[in-house]
Amino acid sequence: MRERVRFFDLLRCVAAVAVIAIHVLAPYRHELGAIPFDQWATAVSINSISRWAVPVFILITGALMLSDKRDFELGYYVKRRLGKVLIPFLVWSLFYAYLSGWTAQGFDGQTAKEVLIDSPHHATYYHLGFFYYFIPLYFVIPFFQWVVKQDNDAALYAFVVLWLMTTLLFLLGVKGPWSAELWLYSGYLPLGYLLFKKLPLNRLVVIGFTWLGVVALLVTVYMVLSNSVEAGKYTVGRWLSYKTLNVVLAASMVFVVCRYLSDHLSANAHNVVSLISQHSLGIYLLHPIFLWSMKAFGWYQGHPIWVIPVWVVLSGGGALALSWLLARSKKTAWLLP
Repeated sequence: MRERVRFFDLLRCVAAVAVIAIHVLAPYRHELGAIPFDQWATAVSINSISRWAVPVFILITGALMLSDKRDFELGYYVKRRLGKVLIPFLVWSLFYAYLSGWTAQGFDGQTAKEVLIDSPHHATYYHLGFFYYFIPLYFVIPFFQWVVKQDNDAALYAFVVLWLMTTLLFLLGVKGPWSAELWLYSGYLPLGYLLFKKLPLNRLVVIGFTWLGVVALLVTVYMVLSNSVEAGKYTVGRWLSYKTLNVVLAASMVFVVCRYLSDHLSANAHNVVSLISQHSLGIYLLHPIFLWSMKAFGWYQGHPIWVIPVWVVLSGGGALALSWLLARSKKTAWLLP
């Protein structure tokens, strides 16, 4: 159990940092031609190699929940699993609808109202879009749990292989029934379980997954940069989607490498990683509060090679501290699943 905790701690930690980096660099993405090319290319390259972050959270969910051997109880599942995520999401959606009305010029109540009214279709703030495709996965998790309990590994492998083929089709723009969002996200669940419970962890496997992931990342960076330069504006096609084969390969690499490296962390390093992991979802939910000033007042002038790390530390550290404070009281701890 100790090894599993260390492993998932490291995964949550690196995924949380990568998510923040993606949000920090957002103002640079559309600045092609407006800022020096090396600055734009640096930010876009970091964006391109970080897209595995959100899929890693889904892989973790699949690995943990499909490994749960307890009998399925609907009441417990709805209250303790689905409700634990759904209720905080609704509360934070209200808060961020309010925050969306604030700019450097002051508060615009009409904007906040419009954002809230449109919330059934669009997230009230950029980072909350994750929950619009994550929460529906709770309706397919019981099916995968049932398959696992039948000891039918062949069915899981077949599903994942078929799913991987459709992520390639989606990347290539080939439309079909597989283009459904729920289908393209659901495959991460059994993949996470198989990478966790069935994949042998040895040097050859780690090297193989590392090569696949690195190649996928390099191709992604090249395609995004070249396509954008050719178009004269920032354009990504589907290369930065969470539902494409290149991102799946990168996320799988991070999963396997962290699983391998977790046992090599020092005690002090693991203490830090464990603290960040414990508050990873709180960090995810809260860090935009600390990025608001950066984006509202344009406090991102400078080369992204140093601006991004600085704001990752500032916003991530602030979110960690606030998450820790909220978790100390039972009256507020439920706000952070």
